[in-house]
Amino acid sequence: MSDFDDSGLSCNDFLGGQVRLWQPRDGYRAGVDPVLLAASVSAQPGQRVLELGCGAGQVLLCLGARVSGLQLTGVELQPVYAELARRNGIENDIELEVVQGDLAGLPEDLRQRQFDHVLANPPYYPRGAHSPASDAGRATALSEQTPLALWIEVAAKRLAPQGVLHMIQRMDRLPEMLIACDGRLGSIEVLPLAARVGRAPELLILRARKSGRAAFRLHAPLILHQGERHEADGDSYQPWIAAILRRGKALDWPGSR
Repeated sequence: MSDFDDSGLSCNDFLGGQVRLWQPRDGYRAGVDPVLLAASVSAQPGQRVLELGCGAGQVLLCLGARVSGLQLTGVELQPVYAELARRNGIENDIELEVVQGDLAGLPEDLRQRQFDHVLANPPYYPRGAHSPASDAGRATALSEQTPLALWIEVAAKRLAPQGVLHMIQRMDRLPEMLIACDGRLGSIEVLPLAARVGRAPELLILRARKSGRAAFRLHAPLILHQGERHEADGDSYQPWIAAILRRGKALDWPGSR
């Protein structure tokens, strides 16, 4: 894949303009999912955050816009997206370290470091389970090249004691995620994400702690939209979801209030 030039990019607002993200017009484009993932992380100023597969930097920049003073590091396989993430960090005035490399073989320097939080938005579809996209960047983002279990294994290794993993993924892949966490991460919480009342959740956010010992918790689904169906032009987000997407508010986990 060649480098992006500006004619092949668009600049889009996130969090009501708090983050402006350059991203390819025809490649992988960030949507609601990375914003929800960033909002789910209870980070504190000064903490170290690593994202595996950071793309153009959307998750880290949304988190950095909400919580100042974080040490943000991203790993990205595709060089053009890694360079785009660096550009986005500079243009949003958020300090962001981006390491170009494969999470299956992290550079030695990164393997010597530990983080308070690890974030991941891995490809949703196992290899061969999804029609390949014509754009190589989008294909890599949607269809996994590295097994999901390895994402969790690498995350667990990079977490400091009591560090926390947050991962967004399809609901039907929860069994794989739980198996991969076994013996590595505990205090697991699962927050399903459902489009509307009465709809089965399609996505989830998993939160797990290194050395955690609390019992497994499966929360009631977080409902994204008002009403049972889409009935008018424009979006229909629940007020608390709109506050996350448009004003950069945190996602309150059940029981956290």
